[in-house]
Amino acid sequence: MARRRNPRAGVSTIGTLAASGVARQLTQARAGLDDPYADIAFDSVYRDDEYTVAADDGVRLAARVVGGGTDPELTVVFVHGFALRMSSWYFQRAALAEAWGERTRLVFFDHRGHGRSAAAPAHSATMTQLGDDIAAVIRALAPTGPVVIVGHSMGGMATMALARRQPGLFGPGGRVVGVGLIATAARGITDAGVGTALQNPVVTAFRAVVRRAPWFIQAGRTRARRALEPVLLAASFGPDFYSPTAARAVERMIRQTPLSTIVHFLQVLEVHDETAALPVLARVPSVVVCGDEDCMTPFPNSYSLYGVLGENCRLTIVQGAGHMVQMERPAEIDEILDELITRVREELSVRVAADGPAEPLVEEPFVVPDSPPAPKPWWKPWA
Repeated sequence: MARRRNPRAGVSTIGTLAASGVARQLTQARAGLDDPYADIAFDSVYRDDEYTVAADDGVRLAARVVGGGTDPELTVVFVHGFALRMSSWYFQRAALAEAWGERTRLVFFDHRGHGRSAAAPAHSATMTQLGDDIAAVIRALAPTGPVVIVGHSMGGMATMALARRQPGLFGPGGRVVGVGLIATAARGITDAGVGTALQNPVVTAFRAVVRRAPWFIQAGRTRARRALEPVLLAASFGPDFYSPTAARAVERMIRQTPLSTIVHFLQVLEVHDETAALPVLARVPSVVVCGDEDCMTPFPNSYSLYGVLGENCRLTIVQGAGHMVQMERPAEIDEILDELITRVREELSVRVAADGPAEPLVEEPFVVPDSPPAPKPWWKPWA
């Protein structure tokens, strides 16, 4: 017998989580805790070399490139999550650019409809399109040489979509030689955790209105955001994390994301299923990471990914961390990604010795404008 969903349950969950988050911040502030990120300017990533990439349908994607010179040994493309922007990778940009040096190019970009990229037409708000956008970024900013893709949340899902769409890019003979999947899921994020709050009459009504009368939802954006933003903010950090600066940074990313983008992509998150891509991703070294307090993509999703990706995958569940684990526990994420790059380089050396370098994705050269810690163990259940 089908179980009937209580239509008020999602709204109640939102209110409870938002209230508990506010109470926790107030309690910790009264306790006199210092903000560890008080001096961090998260948007400083936008000061890096600026590029604009034209997606296949003409939408302009804002991108930034760090290091690598004109002929890097490796390019790492960072793909952010839903309602966020490239600023969410601040700590990885700062630490890993220094650790990896000029041998490695780092590429960051904003999804369509997010950050400083152009708006996403309603029909283009699909996981397939996001995967195609990653391919466009690689063609433009990493036209030759091996590539590692690191995706957080919806960025990980978009990476899976790319693997489904272009499986030849992954594995022996392909350009993509490693993958990092952080706080993400192959399917079904509305089946558990805060994601269940996305399935409630308030969100459904806003989604219908924004499609039929977008001018009306923009006029009522304050009320709409009061219903939607607590879902996203409540899932951001673990219960013991305290940083008003980081909390404001995430809140700012969400509030600066157009409401139409948020509503259009909600449907994508509800129905997405990229499980068919996992055997493709299993061809390359990978890491799967999640916080055990992540209530947007709960850690059983990561166990499921790890179970399919096989022996070349490393799983880490970070104790006490929430959905924004790369901001909450950056040193651990940096170490995990460094271990991934170490494995990738080892496999590349074997591949080059046996087969020679991979063929370029496109022919035009990349021009830069004028202007490692020890590896982690293969599995850490509670990092």
